[in-house]
Amino acid sequence: MDSNSSCVLVLSGKSLAENEIAESLKSNSTLKLPDNSEVSIHLQSEIVKQESFDVELFMNSLATNRFGRLLIWSPRLPSTHDVVSHNFCELPVGAVCVADVQFKGRGRSKNAWESPKGCLMFSFTIQMEDGRVVPLLQYVASLALTEAIKDVCSRDGLPCLDIKIKWPNDLYLNGIKVGGILCTSTYRTKKFNVSIGIGLNVNNEEPTTCLNAVLRKLSDSTYQFQREDVIAAFFNKFETFYDTFINQGFQSLEELYYKTWLHSGQRVIIQEKNEDQVVENVVTIQGLTSSGYLLAMGDDNQMCELHPDGNRSTYKVSPPIAICIEVSGSLHVENSVPCCFGVWTSERKCNVTASCIVTIERSQLLFC
Repeated sequence: MDSNSSCVLVLSGKSLAENEIAESLKSNSTLKLPDNSEVSIHLQSEIVKQESFDVELFMNSLATNRFGRLLIWSPRLPSTHDVVSHNFCELPVGAVCVADVQFKGRGRSKNAWESPKGCLMFSFTIQMEDGRVVPLLQYVASLALTEAIKDVCSRDGLPCLDIKIKWPNDLYLNGIKVGGILCTSTYRTKKFNVSIGIGLNVNNEEPTTCLNAVLRKLSDSTYQFQREDVIAAFFNKFETFYDTFINQGFQSLEELYYKTWLHSGQRVIIQEKNEDQVVENVVTIQGLTSSGYLLAMGDDNQMCELHPDGNRSTYKVSPPIAICIEVSGSLHVENSVPCCFGVWTSERKCNVTASCIVTIERSQLLFC
């Protein structure tokens, strides 16, 4: 396969049903890229030699009923997220796209995500009806990934790699960032089409560090984390957590989440605008609010909700103004911070007419 002349997508399924979907996607040339660049679609059964991603290892390790069962693999892509979000309506829920290298990966606040070989990069699809809980999805995904890695360590007799969650969507190992989560969603026909993208340094020591580099320092074992094993373990864990989340709410996962994140009892600086002056205070983080923001307590025992200010380590407190408006047109929700609060645009062709609660803050129209 020549990955330089066109974007190569290789399709495969866990069962006959998913393989039939893969065949249909290929025969109809269904999958497109946002920039309409050339796409070359193949079935896994047609590939004589697998260049990198071991599809058989992934499928044999996968034990889900929905997630990850239709796989799109590519040796080189602009972005896995673009593939699943742009083709959302053509793919079954739970479909995943994995790339060996991506050159337009992105993170929160339009940051670039460096994606060299050895990095596990994938995006998958979810569909939800209750927009109030969509902001919490990235927390479920973050928790599932940290617990999946612990499961792999326990299963293979390895030292535990205690990956921590840095709110809202970063993963840290020994104080160094090794991964991140990006969620975007589009509202269409009374449902939220959610795309979740994950990047995790598995075997690439640049630009920070990776799982295998840390493992070598902790163990004499020659064991190496494999991308295929990690992503399968993630979906196995995520499906369980997702079902719990939908049926019982995020509260059922909160205790485990708080054990995994970096912030319990953390003292942080907040900024409050008082007329023309910005006043800074220090508060202590207590947990999450029902909307997914940080809940904190001041030295005066007053509780407040913290909203991150860009990517800095300072936070702002400004209670949003809730109003009800009629929304008609194209609704695109960019899940930046805290995942599902985003800017109203007209970029996506999703005809919507609905009453929506929105918040106005700093001249932005945010959907909640």
